[in-house]
Amino acid sequence: MGLISPATVDRILDAARIEEVVGEFVTLKRSGGSFRGLSPFTQEKTPSFYVVPSKGIFKCFSSGKGGSVVTFLMEHEQLSYPDALRWLAKKYQIEIEEEETSPEQDAVRDRRESMFALNAFALKQFGEWMWNDDHGRAVGLAYFRERGFTDETLRKFELGFHLEGRDAFAKAAAKAGYQAEFLEATGLCIKRESGDLVDRFWGRAMFPIHSLSGRVVGFGGRVLRSDAKTAKYLNSPESDIYHKSQVLYGLFQAKQAISRANKVYLVEGYTDVISMHQAGVHNVVSSSGTALTLDQIRLVKRLTEHVTLLYDGDKAGIRASFRGIDLLLEEGLYVRAVPLPDGEDPDSLARSMDGESLNAYLAEHEVDFMQFKVEALTEEGAAQDPIRRAEVVRDVVQSVAKIPNAILREVYLRDSAQRLGIDERNLYAEMERIRGAELKNASQRRPDRDSYEDPSPPEMQVQRPQAPRPLAVEDALVKVLLQHGSDRVRWTGPDGLEQEDAAAALILDDLSSDELAFGHDPYQRIYLEMLAVWSAEERILGPEHFVRHEDPSLAATAAECLTERYQLADWSRKSIYIGSMEDQLSNHVHECLLRFKEHRLEDRIRASVAALSALTDPADREAKLSEFVRIQALRNALRAELQRVV
Repeated sequence: MGLISPATVDRILDAARIEEVVGEFVTLKRSGGSFRGLSPFTQEKTPSFYVVPSKGIFKCFSSGKGGSVVTFLMEHEQLSYPDALRWLAKKYQIEIEEEETSPEQDAVRDRRESMFALNAFALKQFGEWMWNDDHGRAVGLAYFRERGFTDETLRKFELGFHLEGRDAFAKAAAKAGYQAEFLEATGLCIKRESGDLVDRFWGRAMFPIHSLSGRVVGFGGRVLRSDAKTAKYLNSPESDIYHKSQVLYGLFQAKQAISRANKVYLVEGYTDVISMHQAGVHNVVSSSGTALTLDQIRLVKRLTEHVTLLYDGDKAGIRASFRGIDLLLEEGLYVRAVPLPDGEDPDSLARSMDGESLNAYLAEHEVDFMQFKVEALTEEGAAQDPIRRAEVVRDVVQSVAKIPNAILREVYLRDSAQRLGIDERNLYAEMERIRGAELKNASQRRPDRDSYEDPSPPEMQVQRPQAPRPLAVEDALVKVLLQHGSDRVRWTGPDGLEQEDAAAALILDDLSSDELAFGHDPYQRIYLEMLAVWSAEERILGPEHFVRHEDPSLAATAAECLTERYQLADWSRKSIYIGSMEDQLSNHVHECLLRFKEHRLEDRIRASVAALSALTDPADREAKLSEFVRIQALRNALRAELQRVV
């Protein structure tokens, strides 16, 4: 797929009605000029989710999410920006025009699309063989039903069966017009030295592997013959569209449940995921038997920061997994564990309980991961072996050192010291040594951290954490820019004459001439975008530009600024008249600018005081003191002006 042309984007956004799209996922009730419903992102009983068609925005007060119809699809369906646009284009029957690309880009795109098309054909073929072929029903369908899977579950996960003929699929695909090149590229077939194609998965139960957006990127196959001398499970090989380290099995089916529960259960195998899902635990995914990778963790972090791992009684497997878990801790996720009874795995546990019992069991037996790790490592006589005990201590401290949250590190160290019977100070010293060495190595590998770019695909990149809440005066200024940017305001110029211009023009010119900046990053980016267009074209960007912004964080920020959860009551019936924002806009803008400057001057005053205390040279102190006095005089003049305005 090429880039969607800007004209097509505009047509899509103009056609899309946010209340129609959101209404497909949320039950909405009209409330004045807006709609209200229960949040699809949290479990709430009192509606705090609003859709405002006149502004083209939604705002969820319980989760803080907000933005345009595109942002909603990105958040709710976990789609990328282009995929959300394509979803809308399909709904509103808009033909997508793509921008011209190079022949090389076209070739790469066509190759990928051909591989996706072949996988879609394979998915359909494996389903046909399992449901409609006599042998497929007797072997493949019987196997899944013996595992306790219902027909509804089989169809939901699109499970299938590959007939046992060594070239049955190769022949079916060739008959349907698919080229041998792509049969080999996807790994569905293997090319012999003779040039003949043989099927990779013949005679296996088939588990399709979906991307986050639902496209089939590969397959897993389980051998069903008891006498087969081959691997029990076989996966598609790495290809242009399938990278095992970037995929979590079941994530496509689980993504909405993960977002709602704000938690994901991580298991090992395909059937673990399917059995738990069928039992009623839908927020579950699998790493498909491999150690967790950074790309997989980033996929999880898009949906939740809370990960719970389900462990069976295999002690060697538990210890082997700890290294991958450190990556979760390093990425700032909160990790817990559920140890399962001996002889049980998630699949067997889920099949032995109903949904209510399974959820209750998981909640009751869930423990903090560091507690679980300490207990797991101190088993098998570690307490009596000084060398083994020292290794355990170091292993635990290495995990704690990965955690970016300083407060959480301290809590874990204290708890671990108590459990291990070690002096806290020794653990602190060891942790600081480990962190110091890791920071040094990191700086040598990547000296310019500011220039670091996430190498993963855009749809897998993790959003940066939101900055702390902005100053109230920053809120007020940005709300004026977005809500009243084109409204006229009056002010008195330096020559004493009254002037009039758009509110945004006054704010942008005033802040840029004084070289002032917003401390809250999303606000600063909105301001800079508006300033760039104003400086170049003398055009004021309207709120719809930011509501429709490709950056979800800016769309959410704009939605928040444009949405007022509470409105002033109509007091005129009691002969009490309160001026509207429009009536008082000139004074409001003037006051906001003065208060913003006052805050910035206060920042400079604090910096000057700190600098003065550090200076020892009399000349330097005198210069800094002179600057301090000048800034203080400006601050006092601003306060006097504010008194007159208020």
